[in-house]
Amino acid sequence: MPTAREALLHAALTALSALPWSGIRMVDIASAAGVSRQTLYNEFGSKDGLARALVRREADAYLHGVDRLLHADRTAGCAERLVAVAEWTVGEARGRPLLRALLTGCWGERLPAPRPGHLAGRSGVPAQRRADAGHPAPAELAAAVRDRSFAVLEQDTRGNRPSVKDAKEETAALAHRCELAVRLALSYVVAPTPEGVGQLVRTALGGSASGGAPVGGTAVSGQGSRAAGR
Repeated sequence: MPTAREALLHAALTALSALPWSGIRMVDIASAAGVSRQTLYNEFGSKDGLARALVRREADAYLHGVDRLLHADRTAGCAERLVAVAEWTVGEARGRPLLRALLTGCWGERLPAPRPGHLAGRSGVPAQRRADAGHPAPAELAAAVRDRSFAVLEQDTRGNRPSVKDAKEETAALAHRCELAVRLALSYVVAPTPEGVGQLVRTALGGSASGGAPVGGTAVSGQGSRAAGR
């Protein structure tokens, strides 16, 4: 059973698929969620507060999806898991306007570009205090994906390094690969092409054109790219 806050966020996101943010009324969101308008204001404070909460939830959902992909198959090679994250990022941004705006910093007129919360930190709802504190900028979101990718992949490949020197070199190389995969994915979000991002990332990371032995581990069947959507 969803909480009142979850129901309100879902109702707002549903309304946004049909109307521009400027045309959405708080009373209609409350009605669609099956709660009173006072409950809506208690949770979010204002329409701007609701906008900040929507954007914060979208950023969190994206990062959770990245985490699921990275952990879906811990035996998969580094390259294939980075390919999976890149492909999923591009696909999700195509169908989720709020995520695309978060990743690119381009907020269209239909979207609830959130303004800073003047009362940030004063809300009685902890989740709203976090939302009012602001959402990650594109560079911060990209860095979060890079750092999460590196942390998981570095841990999984640590035991395969025969010497301290090899470990330092591999660590530096892995950090570079994580950064490269994220940047290539973002380039496809900004300027989509008919060709998929996966092959470009795989080639850039040194994996084979056929998806065979990827950098940093063994080949996988590609099922990890579907794990984040579960």
